[in-house]
Amino acid sequence: MPISLPILDPSRTQDRPKEKCGVIAVWGHPRAAHLTYLGLYAQQHRGQESAGIAVSNGVHLSAHTGMGLVPDVFSHARLDELAARGGAGAIGHNRYSTAGGSLSCNAQPLLESFIDGQVAVAHNGNLVNAEALRRYFAQRGSLFHTTSDTEVMIHLIAEPEQRLTVDPLAATLRRLQGAFSVVFLFADRIEAARDPWGWRPLVLGHTPDGHPVVASETVALDVMGARLEREIEPGEILTLSDAGVSSRRFAPPADRLARCVFEHVYFANPASEVFGQNVLAAREAMGAALAREAPVAADYVMPMPDSGRSAANGYARQSGIPYREGIVPNRYVGRTFIKPSQEERRAAVRLKLNVISEIVKGRKLIIVDDSIVRGTTTREKMKQLREAGAAEIHVRISCPPIKHPCFFGVDFATPHQLIAHDRSVEQIRQFLEVDSLHFLSLEGLLGTMKHDPDDYCTACYSGEYRIDVDHPTIEQVVYKEQLGMF
Repeated sequence: MPISLPILDPSRTQDRPKEKCGVIAVWGHPRAAHLTYLGLYAQQHRGQESAGIAVSNGVHLSAHTGMGLVPDVFSHARLDELAARGGAGAIGHNRYSTAGGSLSCNAQPLLESFIDGQVAVAHNGNLVNAEALRRYFAQRGSLFHTTSDTEVMIHLIAEPEQRLTVDPLAATLRRLQGAFSVVFLFADRIEAARDPWGWRPLVLGHTPDGHPVVASETVALDVMGARLEREIEPGEILTLSDAGVSSRRFAPPADRLARCVFEHVYFANPASEVFGQNVLAAREAMGAALAREAPVAADYVMPMPDSGRSAANGYARQSGIPYREGIVPNRYVGRTFIKPSQEERRAAVRLKLNVISEIVKGRKLIIVDDSIVRGTTTREKMKQLREAGAAEIHVRISCPPIKHPCFFGVDFATPHQLIAHDRSVEQIRQFLEVDSLHFLSLEGLLGTMKHDPDDYCTACYSGEYRIDVDHPTIEQVVYKEQLGMF
């Protein structure tokens, strides 16, 4: 008997995880603002809520931010105006709110002034001790202009005790607990840093004329015409200035790194190299692993566009079953097309994806997708295939069931809204009303990764968090024994 699930809050019924954020930094290039714009455009998939660019002319910082996509926030005239106020360097940010809410005040880069001058900051990740830090500063009389966790970084930099240390930025970063790939713009330099666990990607590149650039993904370097140099290491700070690029550490790398494996499963652009591994190749390997774990007789392997395409290719090649596209996306429907009633939500799903009945009718199909979060939208898609005449539907998912929330920069729902949190695979299969369902095992997923399996964060699947998310503190706790040497 089919399982019923409650209708969820309409604002949360998208069955796709929301992107994290993307950061860009360029120093010394005469068209730094324009290059930053191109980099943001290339990383639009990492956040569609807001975008912004901050620039330096060597003395003064200026910024423009706004809600919406990059081309909506920056007209040609607006970009040229901002570029005219810069010239030395620029940083940029694509945002999806994983902390603080979708508000215009939270659009980044955040730009503030303090006694030592101006600073702008753009952050990818999520700080689990942000609330503790916020309370600490609020009790001391500090005023906050946003609800973003990123703002606590500025308060730390400006703190009198912090400013007296040998390296105020390093001291600031040591007090942060959680995920951060972050770029700071000062009048005379850019500082780029990555947390000691390495949760989020961050890479260094150079333009053909030798100007340094930093980006969340290598696809942004490609668009800017820059060559990849290397990853920024966990616990490292890079300084980009007129003197070139220099490196220092604010903390040693964690004993167990926490590279977000979901970057490879879903978030990153297939053309990017993330954590030293091409994303498209990794997804194809996941599909091949799926075919080995869960073979089934079928007429076609069919991707759920666009997220399942790479894994479906891998599944088809491994299984020898023909790859065929029978589900066509409507690219003119926005990503946030959500209506209040159940019927309108169903119509939105049908509008976004059109099934080609001539290909589907009477066929046994293997449908490959990268993940199922809440399940409601996936069920509507399966109903479309049934109504188009599919004889059998076998769903294959190229990652394990998502059972736990993420606290490090991914907007996974609270546990009770995750379909796999307290349901078996068989119960999920019944809810989706498909003939079979298989999720790639955690061992199978990690077996496709380049690095040691122990150096990837799998908390959304396993519930094993690298730091204590239930009792965050003001001070960094993992490295408290080691910080004295820095």
